[in-house]
Amino acid sequence: MSELTLSPQTVQEPVPFISLIPQHQSIADEVTSAVGRVLAEQKFILGEEVSELETEIAKHCDSREAIGCASGTDALILALMALNIEPGDEVITSPFTFFATASSICRAGAKPVFVDIDPITFNLDPEAVAAAITPRTKAIMPVHLFGKCADMEPLWRLAVRHKVAIVEDACQAIGAEYRGRRAGVLGTIGCFSFFPTKNLGGAGDGGIMTTDDVDLAKSLRRLRVHGDAGHYHHLEIGLNSRLDALQAAILRVKLRHLDRWTEARRANAARYNELFAARGLTDDIRLPSEAHDERHVYNQYCVRIPNGNRDGVMKHLRGNQIGCMVYYPIPLHIQPCFASLGHRVGDFPQAEAASREVLALPIYPEMPAHHADLVVDGISTAMSKCRSQADDARILPFRAAA
Repeated sequence: MSELTLSPQTVQEPVPFISLIPQHQSIADEVTSAVGRVLAEQKFILGEEVSELETEIAKHCDSREAIGCASGTDALILALMALNIEPGDEVITSPFTFFATASSICRAGAKPVFVDIDPITFNLDPEAVAAAITPRTKAIMPVHLFGKCADMEPLWRLAVRHKVAIVEDACQAIGAEYRGRRAGVLGTIGCFSFFPTKNLGGAGDGGIMTTDDVDLAKSLRRLRVHGDAGHYHHLEIGLNSRLDALQAAILRVKLRHLDRWTEARRANAARYNELFAARGLTDDIRLPSEAHDERHVYNQYCVRIPNGNRDGVMKHLRGNQIGCMVYYPIPLHIQPCFASLGHRVGDFPQAEAASREVLALPIYPEMPAHHADLVVDGISTAMSKCRSQADDARILPFRAAA
């Protein structure tokens, strides 16, 4: 029913999928002061601003070390480089994630080995990971997708048993928790993105890595500056992936507000849950899951709309100026650039079903409360029309007996 035609619904106002302006307005003076400090000092690359941010992020994540870099993608690549991942090695990961997760594995020269996801959490299925481990497996790269930590205990056990590393793709999950510990310390190295729309977003690209391994931290610090150990003494071939001081200064301001913003996202998610239940939609739409020992940080609030109705609902919402997005419409295993891996449609049915059914709704911290009502009202109207048209399709025309 993806071609479902729905009439526009009158809404009081547009509902943006995300707006960064209200957040900036609330901290504009602090940001201006921080940027002015960097400009006055004229120290733009790494330096004290970056080292202070690293200390503060390490404290936030409860890690021993944090190492800034130029982007979340670079964080993943640098992590694999520090672990000596090489051509011929395999890294197990998800096909239902942003492209950088798998591309970083290829950039390190290794082979991404995709396994299917859990249909409830959207994260790696530990049983599928166990079945995919071979003597060539050197790392597991779970993704804490949409701000919810992967089920890490069985992955830890697998990693210890097979002596492989865990690289957390925590780019969407800063502040997320699993059994009392935060994302970034649930594996060997944690990788974060400061892309502007992330929960902790900069004024451009940026990233950071966390680890409890001091030797790995030293390697990561070298690798981000061409493998330079100091005084142009290069121990390995690294990248030019330094975090700008301007970005660090802005992020230090924002980090002070992060927990408050995260709780606002969680409050918005709770409101959605209540509204969907009140309108009797929870039988038709699957809501995000959160266990009692987790802290979901809702970089995205994603619902599943099955039975071919997702695209029709999305069209209806957009027609009424209600923002929504699809993450991710094409699973990685059937992307053209990964054709050499030999996958085909049907190899990972849960990831493929998620790509057909997932719809992300507005969740940003400053979202007005009544916008959630407008979103759920729009979905309720669309689903009613979907059910009506489905019922009509099941009614066969009367045909007189011959």
